[in-house]
Amino acid sequence: MFSSRSLSSPSTQTLLINQVIAAIIRNRPFNTNVKPSIPQPIWTVQTVTQILRSIPKFLFQSPRSIGIQNGFRHRTPLKQRNLKEEFHKARKGVLILGPFAHKDPEKVQLGVEKAIEFYHWVETHCGFTHNELTCKEMSLVLAKGGCKMKVLFEFLKKMSRKGLVTTSSITCLIKCLGEEGLVNEALATFYRMKQFHCKPDVYAYNTLILALCRVGNFKKAKFLLEQMELPGFRCPPDVFTYTILISSYCRYGMETGCRKAIRRRIWEANHLFRLMLFKGFVPDVVTYNSLINGCCKTNRIERASELLDDMVKRGIAPNRITYNSFIRYYSVTNEADKAIEMLRRMQGMNDGVVACNSSYTPIIHALCEVGRVVEARDFLVELAEQGSIPREYTYKLVRDALEPAGKIDLLDAEFCTRIEDGIKGRIRQVMKIKPLLQHESVS
Repeated sequence: MFSSRSLSSPSTQTLLINQVIAAIIRNRPFNTNVKPSIPQPIWTVQTVTQILRSIPKFLFQSPRSIGIQNGFRHRTPLKQRNLKEEFHKARKGVLILGPFAHKDPEKVQLGVEKAIEFYHWVETHCGFTHNELTCKEMSLVLAKGGCKMKVLFEFLKKMSRKGLVTTSSITCLIKCLGEEGLVNEALATFYRMKQFHCKPDVYAYNTLILALCRVGNFKKAKFLLEQMELPGFRCPPDVFTYTILISSYCRYGMETGCRKAIRRRIWEANHLFRLMLFKGFVPDVVTYNSLINGCCKTNRIERASELLDDMVKRGIAPNRITYNSFIRYYSVTNEADKAIEMLRRMQGMNDGVVACNSSYTPIIHALCEVGRVVEARDFLVELAEQGSIPREYTYKLVRDALEPAGKIDLLDAEFCTRIEDGIKGRIRQVMKIKPLLQHESVS
């Protein structure tokens, strides 16, 4: 029996969350797992929210994604998912690519069903009153589980009658659907906001534009921008709207293999940048970095230099990402001296910009390629003296370049031991995290 003093203690909340998560994973009724002696006030918004957030973590996650970096990142360009096609492929045992790859459909279905069961059980049997936060988390579970949009829309309609659906909740849902590759579903949710008694704002438009750009639907994204630019429109665009489109043109437009299409995207990004300046918007460092990176990747170094000079004139301080774009370009084009000049220029800034692996590695590779192995060794030592451990491939590249030249003695034994121990320690740390997370997901 928990005393009234310990109802809101962290240990009690953790115990209750673990009991519910165990019941969900083992597919058992909640009444037999959650202790009936716990009084009703134990169910707080934070507890219910934490349980709903834990369901995708334990049941929707692919075994291959355990231990990877957090955040939205895909090795291949994101494509619009077809839920019906994925369902038939899963039944036939065919490999599914994209965000749903290597996931267990049975666990995902179990997670969706148990989330719905828990959401209604905690309200009907425990006297808990749902609010906007718990409603939003439940809708995110349905979106991440790839359930039918009919189920999601019926849930939102039901909750909107209670006043629990807000514009910010729909915006978070649109973002989640976009990250899951369900962009058409995100677009349908956006156009149904009126049915949920919500009005879209500029944040909802920006989120939808970003989701459309991720799957390469620039035409629809540009249409939404033109709609926002109409005179008297209730949601005029802001700096972030233009920045999202410019960065998407420069980033996702590069994923196509057609050179003509890539040049077209960079032209559209520059045109949108000039239009942004014409309308009085002040670009930020992210806008400049996206455009500079796109120009460097398409060998438009003159335009990139113009943008850097304009950036400084406007009082916007370049950061490490800005200089790394130039360093990578000069390193690839075998202009190592200019890359070194950019590195020294970055180090000479008084804004606390510190060079790291991403700044030194292209220069070291370029120097090794042209036979300037002694200078490559000096930059490797300089990188290590700053407290950074070079990548294993970079370290071996310098060693392999020094041996044929008979200058392997330039790397003393103590330095090599320190670098090799650092590389092994980094590998051990990654290998420890992955089995630990796998054990937690299984237990």
